Amino acid sequence: MSANSRDAEEGSSCDSAGRCLPCCASGLISAKLTIVVGDTHFSEDKMLLVQSCDYFRALYRSGMKECQQEEIHLKSLHARGFFLAMAVLRGEKPALDGDDIVEAIECAAFLQVPLLAKHLINLIDSENCLLMFHTAATFGLMELYHAAALFIRNMYADLEVEVRKSLPSELISYVESLTPSVFVAVGAHVTCAGDETVHAASRTVCYLDESGNNWKVLTDLPVQASTSMAGVTILDNKLYIVGGVHRLHNQVVDACFCYNVKENIWSRFSSPAQRRYNLSLVGADGRLYAIGGECERTVMSSVETYDVKTGRWEFAAHLPRPAAGAACTKALSRIFVCLWKPMETTEIYEYISRRDEWRLVTTLIRKQSYGHCMVGHRDSLYVMRNGPSDDFLRCLMDCYSLSSGQWSTLPGHFANSKGSLFTAVVRGDSVFTLNRSMTLEYVVDGKTWKPRRQMKGFPRSGSVWTFMLQLPDNLMLKE
Repeated sequence: MSANSRDAEEGSSCDSAGRCLPCCASGLISAKLTIVVGDTHFSEDKMLLVQSCDYFRALYRSGMKECQQEEIHLKSLHARGFFLAMAVLRGEKPALDGDDIVEAIECAAFLQVPLLAKHLINLIDSENCLLMFHTAATFGLMELYHAAALFIRNMYADLEVEVRKSLPSELISYVESLTPSVFVAVGAHVTCAGDETVHAASRTVCYLDESGNNWKVLTDLPVQASTSMAGVTILDNKLYIVGGVHRLHNQVVDACFCYNVKENIWSRFSSPAQRRYNLSLVGADGRLYAIGGECERTVMSSVETYDVKTGRWEFAAHLPRPAAGAACTKALSRIFVCLWKPMETTEIYEYISRRDEWRLVTTLIRKQSYGHCMVGHRDSLYVMRNGPSDDFLRCLMDCYSLSSGQWSTLPGHFANSKGSLFTAVVRGDSVFTLNRSMTLEYVVDGKTWKPRRQMKGFPRSGSVWTFMLQLPDNLMLKE
């Protein structure tokens, strides 16, 4: 449970950083406050405003006369923007059209509402990214400004004409100054080095140079790191490896590793309290989530979270049932996991961090078929499942819309040669899949995946972990 949620439920007078508020705020924190925006009056909880908006937090720390008022007028704001901000602060996830986006960005910048800025970042797509970028630049909402610019950079081949037609030169220059995210892979069965040399070919993390259609070495794995049955994920452009096994008898690896791509260095960090392998690892909101897995051949339902800032692991709510190697993904910065409930049933659960609980989202029932991989794109979850009679070479795919709550089945079968579909990762409106034979990029068009281009396969045998990383220029130039 987040600090904000605990404070709100317990009625404390601390802000979102856990700092105590001054007396002028704490004495009135439980009262209602009338906010007047234009001709519209809002009656809102003062505690929520102070905890969630830097503007109100600063106001009530200042001791100004407004602290004693029951009505505060906000000028230069639109009522719709404030309405959307309050909806987000109450836990809603409203969809936004063009006018909504402009007024929401204005409100997020003026009142300094981190949760609204995060919601806007989650909604960036190829239809609204230019509007998001330009408006964020206008109002100085820098986190959204950078996120939208990086999204545009990652889709520059598709958006360049429109960018040059609609954006001023200084914004174009900023986009072009960024390096796009690259497709990165590492073998999924690499155990601790032992007698091998640290520069053994299998112990390298590689990235795809798309312009040269060639795989290049990014870094070597640390000697004590194992990717075999480990949890591997990306969080804030850093690579994390947790757990796994090594040697013939599958001994559990205690060490956990983080690769800082900006500084090009590896570091160790503390291990989960529960030793585990064959786990699922997801990164979101500054935390790693080690989900399920096995220990001593026992499948577990326990979940632990690692706070990157504090360097501490904590137990979170258990999964509804034990699971090892469960398919997980993120969509709109929300964490989802596929669990099987035989027979022929795939259940999708979402982790609700503010309540520390797993909530059933939807159930998919298909004869002789289960979800083996899941990918999030915009507000949709794509579930890859085996074809009839355990056919893993021709997978079927279903799409679940988080907005409408409806399932749809993508037409046809999808080639899954050597598990390529199970390596799927998203960049912009593209999905990259990989095996030793080829890298295949799909473009997500509506609710369908269409093959777009084929590039060189990963020059290693066996299954692989794949992800996207934004590399600094000095590493991109490295031979």
